[in-house]
Amino acid sequence: MGSLVALTGLVGAYVAKGGLDDRFAVNSNVDAGNPVILAFLAAVAVGIAAGAVQGWAITKLRVPPFVVTLGGLTAFRGMALLFSGGGPISGFSPEYNWWGQGRIGDIPVPVLIFLAVALIAHIVLRYTRFGLYVYAVGGNAAAAKENGVPVRLVTWSVYVIVGFTCGLASFLLSARLSSAEAVAGLGLELDVIAAVVIGGTSLFGGVGSVFGTVVGAILIGVLRNGLVLMNVSSFVQQIIIGLILVAAVAFDQYAAERRRA
Repeated sequence: MGSLVALTGLVGAYVAKGGLDDRFAVNSNVDAGNPVILAFLAAVAVGIAAGAVQGWAITKLRVPPFVVTLGGLTAFRGMALLFSGGGPISGFSPEYNWWGQGRIGDIPVPVLIFLAVALIAHIVLRYTRFGLYVYAVGGNAAAAKENGVPVRLVTWSVYVIVGFTCGLASFLLSARLSSAEAVAGLGLELDVIAAVVIGGTSLFGGVGSVFGTVVGAILIGVLRNGLVLMNVSSFVQQIIIGLILVAAVAFDQYAAERRRA
């Protein structure tokens, strides 16, 4: 996810600036560019395409998901570096930056978008047939297939949705920082896994909720901010997050054994 966020963010920034000629120009100094909506659509389109390719490799080529996502981690990062020449793209228009820095009332725009996406995901997972299919495939793909669930299509669709959210996140991140770079999202995978597991999602599949994931993401964010305010070294932060992840997985294993008993 971190590598895909970097790649999609750079694509969106490229479209917003109208190329790399004005990659460092700021606001009124930008000679060419495109509407913000095109930049957003470009970032999301690349994310969807990347998710579709990974889902296809898993469902059609039968490559293990771990191998596909690990390959994507390195491939997408390499694409981002190649696309940008290793440098950032920065200095966007106020209209672009508003999506990451603006407010509606007293609430930041990214927070509102985050809550909207979380609400939609919760409704889809809990109250639609597709959501039930996702839980069924996660819990036992073989049993789900025997009961008529289109396992391959559901699996592919989930990867497409993840690609879409990566594109959306990268757009908001670049707008918030007024910069997109190939090293964005480094280590994000660890935070994502930690947030999901802390939120109650089982690594064994079939168990979890959007609400729990939101809580897990908030906890990880609060923890990181707290460590920064305490002047804890970034190296130590990585150790702490890693230990928390191991502890959460150990608890998940214990809970799974209790459920089976």
